[in-house]
Amino acid sequence: MISVDKELTLSQFYEIIFEGEPFDIEQEVLDLVRESHTFLKEFAANRVIYGVNTGFGPMAQYRIQDEDTNQLQYNLIRSHAAGTGDVLPPLHVKATMLTRLANLSKAKSGVHVSVIELLKELINRNITPVIFAHGGVGASGDLVQLAHLALVLIGEGEVIYKNERRSTAIVFEEEELKPIEVIVREGLSLINGTSVMTGIGIVNYFYASKLLDWSIWLSCAMNEIVKAHDDHYSASLNAVKLHAGQSQVAARMREHLFDSALIKKREEDLYSGNNQEDVFKDKVQEYYSLRCVPQILGPILETIQQVGKVLEHELNSVSDNPIISVEDQNVYHGGNFHGDYISLEMDKLKLAITRLTMLSERQLNYLMNTKINGLLPPFVNMGKLGFNFGMQGAQFTATSTTAENQTLSTSMYIHSIPNNNDNQDIVSMGTNAAVIANRVIVNAFEVLAVQIISVRQAIDILNYQNFVSSKTKAVYNEIREIIPAFSDDKPLYPAIQQVKEYLMN
Repeated sequence: MISVDKELTLSQFYEIIFEGEPFDIEQEVLDLVRESHTFLKEFAANRVIYGVNTGFGPMAQYRIQDEDTNQLQYNLIRSHAAGTGDVLPPLHVKATMLTRLANLSKAKSGVHVSVIELLKELINRNITPVIFAHGGVGASGDLVQLAHLALVLIGEGEVIYKNERRSTAIVFEEEELKPIEVIVREGLSLINGTSVMTGIGIVNYFYASKLLDWSIWLSCAMNEIVKAHDDHYSASLNAVKLHAGQSQVAARMREHLFDSALIKKREEDLYSGNNQEDVFKDKVQEYYSLRCVPQILGPILETIQQVGKVLEHELNSVSDNPIISVEDQNVYHGGNFHGDYISLEMDKLKLAITRLTMLSERQLNYLMNTKINGLLPPFVNMGKLGFNFGMQGAQFTATSTTAENQTLSTSMYIHSIPNNNDNQDIVSMGTNAAVIANRVIVNAFEVLAVQIISVRQAIDILNYQNFVSSKTKAVYNEIREIIPAFSDDKPLYPAIQQVKEYLMN
């Protein structure tokens, strides 16, 4: 069991969210949360504190009487549970819950300890609130989406439990769970923050990292298929371009291809002095989509790494307002709920993944076009040309999906729309950015699924099974289990979906 203390690493996050590892919260954290809650109750007794004894947003100028402050928190939660659109996947919601728990565990929000204790129980029991994709503008945090989370914590709304959408109240009764205690500012502290965009963003980060791994694998296999020279991913060539990502990609290619029997050395070929042709039969240099892989995937690798750093910082930050400081015996008002850091990183990530998708589409086109590759039948068709179609139909899918990614890569970060009576006059749109980035990522897996089936088909056509590298061979065998080499036409969508799931999981 994982023990969560003051810091939560991305690797711990992965184990809890993706692998279902149960976790507990350190006693020291619980004690600090209790101390913060007690301090806020006392501090707010004769002071004006936003969201405790005032209205919210542009209505903060209105004092709330003591007898109404508790109901104020319920009013806030219920009124803002106004999301629309698709229900977010349980994985995204679970990531959101863990992010909110991490934020509140910093003991800077003044919440009752029952909040983080109930969040822990829901995550460990795989009970996820119904939260909708549309609603947040990402400035005073993910107000609308987090209101749906808060709604569940007060025992209302709906949850997904055992793959069914059910009433929270009924599930709580079955599981013997009690709603949180709303005492001072539990409502505001739950909906004020960047936890939805950050939670989805972390999921995106892990999937983007997998996409990069697969893109490097595919690029290596493509170089084997064409019997490329090895100098374009050599240490000497890449070291003179002073970008760490490029050198890292090249190193991974060398590691992948070291035992391939298909990769050529220029010293034994064009530099040997034995080639006296006036027109060379083999290409002196490969197309850019094969030769420039370190230069193309290098900045993508660095972008993903930077996204991870920003997300881990946000995960372990306090994205609330106001901030309760027991150390200073003070309450600070500001804007830590603003989602600009995440919004910008999600825009950068979807640009990078769209670029990765474009590389895959170009490499796929190389396999499909016999006039370019000079090695393979059109559309890696193992049947009768003209009568059978090979991967022709699947290429249409990959091309159209790539085009969709290009369109989706328009920035959300720069699309601020003032709202909330102009109180929120500049907003981040961070949750939209994270949701759209996720769609780009899922699309990318679909394109890569089509490409990897085509690569497997090409290896079979050329009878390279026993000549490719050990890393290529291992994945080739697993893809062949899903979709063996085929010559007769058949619906490809089931296999594409299975391969997509294989790549993602």
